[in-house]
Amino acid sequence: MSVLDSFDLKNRVAIVTGGAGLFGRQIVEALAEAGATVIVTSRNVESLQPHIRDWTKRQLNVYPESLDQSQESSILALRDRVLQQHNQLDILVNNAVMRPMKDWTDTPDQFSQSMAVNATGLFMITRAFGEHMTQRKTGSIINIGSIQGMVGPDYTLYEGLNWGSPPDYFFHKGGMINFTHYVAARLGPHNVRCNTISPGGFFNDQDSRFVERYNQRTSLKRMANQTDLKGAILFLASDASQYVTGINLPVDGGYTSL
Repeated sequence: MSVLDSFDLKNRVAIVTGGAGLFGRQIVEALAEAGATVIVTSRNVESLQPHIRDWTKRQLNVYPESLDQSQESSILALRDRVLQQHNQLDILVNNAVMRPMKDWTDTPDQFSQSMAVNATGLFMITRAFGEHMTQRKTGSIINIGSIQGMVGPDYTLYEGLNWGSPPDYFFHKGGMINFTHYVAARLGPHNVRCNTISPGGFFNDQDSRFVERYNQRTSLKRMANQTDLKGAILFLASDASQYVTGINLPVDGGYTSL
């Protein structure tokens, strides 16, 4: 098999949670463009429909499914539907995130609400599909983290802007990195790999003052765009990374290297 062939995802089945978001859409496209059948999930399936229509026009095999990641019953029902329809799961991308908190001053209830999806839910879905992968002796789990799980907030980027600092997000994304180490060690003997990708800031028409400050804070002098995650996703999902597990891969234009 040539090195290019090792990136081929034909006959692979993937799940991408939170697929309607900014990161989710390019993750779905990366996997589907490489030949995978992709199940994309959301709490609100209707939000996926415009994207499903676009992917269908492009002859990509993408199918929507509902998922409430805070409920184990919803996770297990999704697992059963996927296995009934496709007989296997090869790739799980944990991209779903709940962000009820906006700042340090928000309520403990909001912190608990986000924990249900971003921590407990992450564990439940990884265990549910990870056990299936161990039975088949193959699989790749990719957790979508953040540079905010690696470093604290740089408040100088937000001076004069209306921005809060949500502590739950930093907590969850930092924990995700070490949870990845745990899963990699636990499932590795069964040929199941688990890795994290930690993206940097994504350009989404933010205030021009923030964009300029952020650009100067990176080595590449720009924010991430709508395709910057694709290569990293394909690498970790495919056989090209068959000896890579337990890593955290920053895709941040050099933000965390400075």
